Amino acid sequence: MTLKFDLQFFASDGPGGEKTEPATEKKKNDARDEGQVAKSKEIENAFSLLMAFLVLRFYAVNIAERLKGMFNLVYDDIPEYLKNYNSRVNVKDLTGLFSEVLLEILLILLPVLLIAFVVSFVCDVAQVKWHPTLKPLKPKGSKLNPLNGFKKIFSKQALVELLKSILKIVIVVWVAYSYLRKNAIGLFLLYDIPFESGIAETCALLVNMGVRISIAYLIIAFSDYAYQRWKYNDDLKMTKQEVKDEYKQQEGDPQVKSKIRQRMQQVSRRRMMQAVPSADVVITNPTHYAVALVYDGEKYDAPVVLAKGADYLAQKIKEIAGENDIEIVENKPLARMLYANVEVGEMVPPELYQSVAEVLAFVYRLKGKA
Repeated sequence: MTLKFDLQFFASDGPGGEKTEPATEKKKNDARDEGQVAKSKEIENAFSLLMAFLVLRFYAVNIAERLKGMFNLVYDDIPEYLKNYNSRVNVKDLTGLFSEVLLEILLILLPVLLIAFVVSFVCDVAQVKWHPTLKPLKPKGSKLNPLNGFKKIFSKQALVELLKSILKIVIVVWVAYSYLRKNAIGLFLLYDIPFESGIAETCALLVNMGVRISIAYLIIAFSDYAYQRWKYNDDLKMTKQEVKDEYKQQEGDPQVKSKIRQRMQQVSRRRMMQAVPSADVVITNPTHYAVALVYDGEKYDAPVVLAKGADYLAQKIKEIAGENDIEIVENKPLARMLYANVEVGEMVPPELYQSVAEVLAFVYRLKGKA
């Protein structure tokens, strides 16, 4: 009895084996287009909390004065309305008063809202750079699958989030308790100072405690960001087979590319050989190199290389030259120089004019004698 094991069953990391290779730039870009980025929400929350307490510290007096003015406005106007309308408030006037109060509240909160928006935007851009995409907003059937939702509840990520939340609560409570315990005497003195001074002291106490909580929260946030970066890179890891497949998709199959290059070289050689019969001379090494030259003063300013080759190709060029009564001249240094420095279809460089001219003159004299 023969037992057959399906290796793919054990290869839970996908085809190609274990995911050990770092993600390629293409996979990272594809993941980014899908909205998958290394981002920590705690960074945004921590900076927003810190900025909120800092704004409260420098803006609290202004907020208090405007709120006081708003209350004065309301309580000064209501008796006037009751007096004018025989103790019955007109709905239209009351609506106008309510709208005025709402506008004043919005103006009070506007700087805080703007700062919160700027902080959130800067934190997001700092983490993932500017790359807007709408793909995450597209509806997906998998998101509506209750089984997938159930898996997420009991996933490793959910456990990490739970532990992170517990850690945040513990640290925040510990920081708040430590600060309040250190300033307990000041709390008891609030009963013996004037009301306005008590409010100011309470605000200062809350702001100082809030800044300390925010700093502790920032430590958690940066730690979470480091974890999210590690998890993001780990999730995007690829198997060696996936890397090979992606390379084939981007660059093309190496075997196919090799065959294409081979065919192109064959076509190029065929054309080159077809041009040999029109050459004036073939310069040889004599066995390793062969270069066919032609000179037409009406078309070119200098002699042109029609064909060149080494070893077997050089022998073929000489055979074609022999079949078409083309002079074959042995000049080892010149043959090597032409083969190494001049491509097919190019003119001879000026530094070789003298040597090539001597060969062509010799060929022309031979033809003249013939």
